[in-house]
Parts: sequence; C-alpha cells; structure tokens
Amino acid sequence: MLNRSLMLKLWLLAIVFAKALPMNSPAYGQIIQPIPQQPESFQERMRQQQEEQTQQTQEKLKETWLRLNLQQPQLQQQQKIQQQEFTRQRQELIRQQQFRLQQQETRLQQQEFTRQQQLRIQDQQLRQDQQIRQQQELRLQEQRRQQQFRQQKDNL
Repeated sequence: MLNRSLMLKLWLLAIVFAKALPMNSPAYGQIIQPIPQQPESFQERMRQQQEEQTQQTQEKLKETWLRLNLQQPQLQQQQKIQQQEFTRQRQELIRQQQFRLQQQETRLQQQEFTRQQQLRIQDQQLRQDQQIRQQQELRLQEQRRQQQFRQQKDNL
C-alpha cells in the first residue's frame, strides 16, 4: 500500500512539473527521464515480491516435506510399536486359551480318575458283598449240615 501511494505521488509530482516547466527547459529532460525508470522499479519490486512469495512457498513446501519425512519414521515406529503390542496381546490371548485348555484337560483327567476310583470302589464293594454272601451261605450250609447231623444223631 505504501509503495502504491508513493508511486502515485511521484507520478502526480512529475505531471505537475511537466506542466510547470517548458518543454525546451533542461530540467524537463531530467524530470522525464526518471519517470520511465519508475515502472521498471515497480516491475522490479513486483518481480522481487513474486520471487519472495515463490521462495516462501518453496520454504513452506520444504518444511512440510521435512516434517512429513521426519514424522514418517515416527509414524513407522508408532505403527511398529502398535503391531508389537497387538502381537503381544494376541500371544497373551493364545497363552490364556492354552492355559484354559490345560485346565480343562486336567479337570477331565481328574474326573476320569475319580470315575475310575469310583468303579474300583464299587467293584471292591461288590467283591466284599459276594464274599459276605458266600460266607453267609457257607455258614448256612454248615448250620444245616450240623442241624441235619444232630437230627440224625437224635434219631439214632
């Protein structure tokens, strides 16, 4: 804004001097010559401004590129850490499942052992019952035999 107003004032001043001075005056030529340089200066300033903007844009792009390239390893590291955590959690889950399976297998083995023990106990009880019955049967037979023997003896 300041440059434009300055340029406008210079142009107005040049116009005022051009009207005030006669054309054949040596000062007229001096005033007129700097005026064509003004647009070149303006163009030069515009070119410099564009170069500065281009340079700023390039610097911003470079900063963005550097930031992305610096962040990329961080992102990769973060992704690697997340992958490791996922793997650790998965392995922990597998370990827990294996532990549950082992517990279940142990329970099944205990149940089978208990069942086998119960079968042995039942078998043992059956044998004992059979022995008791056999003993009772033998006693009864012995008692009958003795009773028969007594009867025979009494009958004689």
